[in-house]
This record gives sequence, C-alpha cells and structure tokens, in this order.
Amino acid sequence: MHLVPSLGTTALIIAAAAFPVEAQPAPLTDPIPDPIRKGDLVVEATKFVRAPQTADSAADAMTNEAYARIQYLTPVGDGSGRLVINDLRGLLYITDENGAAPVTYMDIRTLDVGFDDSMFPNETGLVGVAFHPQFADAGTPGFGKFYTAYSARSDSGRADYLDDDAGSHESVIREWTADDPGADVFSGTSREVFRIGQFAPNHNVGTIAFNPTAAPGSPEYGLLYASLGDAGAAYDPRDFGQSLGVPHGAIIRIDPLAGDGSRGYGIPADNPFVGEAGVAPEIWAYGLRHAQQFSWDTDGRMFMGDIGQNAVEEVNLGVPGANYGWRLREGTFATGYAVGPGRPGRLYPRPAQDEHPFVYPVAQYDHDDGYAISGGFVYRGQAIPALQGKYVFTDFPRGRVLHIDADTLVSGQLAEIRELRLVFEGEERDLVEVAGFPNTYAPGDRADARLGIDSAGELYLLTKSDGWVRKLEPARAR
Repeated sequence: MHLVPSLGTTALIIAAAAFPVEAQPAPLTDPIPDPIRKGDLVVEATKFVRAPQTADSAADAMTNEAYARIQYLTPVGDGSGRLVINDLRGLLYITDENGAAPVTYMDIRTLDVGFDDSMFPNETGLVGVAFHPQFADAGTPGFGKFYTAYSARSDSGRADYLDDDAGSHESVIREWTADDPGADVFSGTSREVFRIGQFAPNHNVGTIAFNPTAAPGSPEYGLLYASLGDAGAAYDPRDFGQSLGVPHGAIIRIDPLAGDGSRGYGIPADNPFVGEAGVAPEIWAYGLRHAQQFSWDTDGRMFMGDIGQNAVEEVNLGVPGANYGWRLREGTFATGYAVGPGRPGRLYPRPAQDEHPFVYPVAQYDHDDGYAISGGFVYRGQAIPALQGKYVFTDFPRGRVLHIDADTLVSGQLAEIRELRLVFEGEERDLVEVAGFPNTYAPGDRADARLGIDSAGELYLLTKSDGWVRKLEPARAR
C-alpha cells in the first residue's frame, strides 16, 4: 500500500494557484461563445461489422440501454490483420481488416478474476485492452502476452493503492499469456499487474496502450501506459487531480514485465517523478479529470481527450511530468476551486500569471457543442487523402465526429475545431439521427460514438447504441 501525502501539500498547490481575495473575478456565463461548425470534409461511414447484442449485468437508473457497449477497436499488431473489439460488459471479440464476423476471443465474466460491472454499467467493466509489441515473437519476454483493464470487486484482491478507500470497486490491469498467440479463442494463464481502489463508480481506468512508435531496444519499448480518472463523483472531492501521492487523475507508465516481488510491475527509471518523496512513481502526467482515451501520432506525440465537468472538453498533447490543471483548471479557464472555497461548478477567467506551471489544451469546446470527449487518432491512412494530418475525435454522447489540424499544434494555443460531415448509405446525416437512442444524462438522444483504428491507420466509428462498427471511407461521388 502507498499512502496519500499530507493535505498540506495539496493546500499549498491550491493556494499558489488561487486568486487573491481582493481580485476574485465574476463567473463566466458562456466560456466559449463560438460554435463548432461543419467543415468541408465529407466521409462515408460504411457498415463494417456488428458486435453481438449483450445485456447489462444489473439495472441502474442512470444506465442507458445500449445494444453493445463496444468501446475500442485496435489491431492485434502481429501482422495478421486481426482486430480486437472490447465490450464493457466483459467480452473481447476478434475480427479482421476484411470485416470477418466477430468471434468471442474471451469472456472475462467466466474467468474468476473478480470482474464486476454492476456498479455503473455506463463506465465500468472491461474498459481496455493492449497487446504487447512482442505478442507474436516466440522466445521474447512478451510472447503471447496482452493486457486488459477492468473493474473488479473490492474484495477480490489487494490494491497497490487505496485498498482501504475502495467503497465502489477497484480498477485492475491484468496480464494474460496465450497458449497460442495465433488462435482466435483465448486459452492460457493470467496474473494481476496493478490494482487501485475506487471510492465512486465513475472515472475509472480507461485506455491502456503501448507506444506503437517505440523501436525495439529503445527505453520506451514495451512500456505500458494507462489513464486513470480522478476516481469519481463530481468536482474531484478527494483532490486526486493535484495530489501526486496517488496515481488517480493521471496517465501512468509502467513496465509490466519487470515486477520485483513487492508489486507486479516495474517503474521505468526515466519516469518524471522517480525518487521524489511522497510521489507515486508510476505517474507520467497528472492534473486530468478523466482522460479516458489517448493515442500516438506517427511522430511519437501523444494525443488525449480529457472529459470536462460542467463546461469544457479538452484535447491535450501528452508531456512527461505535465500538470493539466484539474481541479483548478477546466480547459483554459479557472474553476471555482482556484477562485476560493465553496465555489464549485462555475468557470472564471484564469489569472494573468499562473503561479503553478499548468499545461493547457491545444483545442477545447464547451457544452453548447457536446458533453464528453472520447479522444481519437491522427489520421495517417491512405484511403482519405483530405483527412491526412487531422486529429479526429468524437464527442461521444452526441455522436459528433470532430477534427483539428495536427501538424502545427502547441500546448496553450487553441486550434480551430470543425465537424466532419458523414454520409450513411448515400445520404448525409448526423450520426445521432442514424444511431441515436434515449439519453439518461441530458435531453434528446445520444449515440455513444468512439473511434477505432486498424494497422494501416484507417479509422472506424463504433456506436454502442446499435453495436455497429462503421469504416470511414472516401465519400462516393453523387
């Protein structure tokens, strides 16, 4: 168990970033007045494969009735052209780049690992999967190994962090070793790598991934990144975003093959906070509310979307050691916690001079335009030349597919966001019109749309509402 540092550390950070009492500003009524407009880029969203219909393990008043809670589509990375899809409800499917019917690779519900998604089916469950870059290389340490991130019962294991503050559940990263890496149905063994307590049901572990640009033999090769939300509820009540003692509200970076007996993983020597007293050495970047999805461009830059509280959604560039500001900042604005005690829920202009070094987003939008950013990918595929060099991402509740120019971004300098125009079966329509279903958080319908990618860099649109994976292709001439 690692312990949270004293509240004195957090208090000093908050005090350094707060406004003087005599200069407290008025709250903003409309942080970002300019709306996102549709651009000139048009793509076809073509039905590719459909995941099997699944059901939630427990009814919940805040749960929507998704056909299948498909979250990500990612290549296995072994040269086979296989793709894996995860359903939060506990299933991994294998398909391929030709659109083969999905086959159940693993049903984690049957494997006695403490899996539990009943506390909040919208966000908990089997939330991420990553294949070791040596997965297909016989004789290497990573041969046959892949990793899943999932929600587990708090009594099913001993947490590395917050074992005594896990009133809802625990977020777990588990390593699996396949007997036959080429098989489309898993058999093999597993072990637990990392576990952290969650006091609330939302803002859990999210994406787990290996940097695909890391060359064999480089210090980056084979290191696993994972996003951890601020542990839930609203307004970060534990202030985990600014507390370095616990790796919530952070991107962590670990060596999953280098456990030392005291824990199931190793700490990379070049992690930015290694050796600092009272700081969790797994932390690679922090000050994030719920950076649920991240990815890398081909030049090694990390892109991540951080889901906002009441107002602002962010696109950020990953910087080792960076503090992205939550809960003192939301987007490029100050929160009520930066202005004074007892003021959550409103945004304010930030001070002219930050007394604490924050890294600001490269793009942002407010809740006039969407409710929650998923993250996405910089398009480097060949099928849609007009999309080259665009970072493409979704606002997943509203099903909007958005993009920015990726090649000239600088943290804190905001890029213009445009909406991609989508064609379905020959007709240009909004995704929510095609695949919408009743919303449980806000008026109107939602689509629960996210993006996936294949080994060639082509993009796919996943919708929980109907379970379809649609491939983005050039719009055909009419």
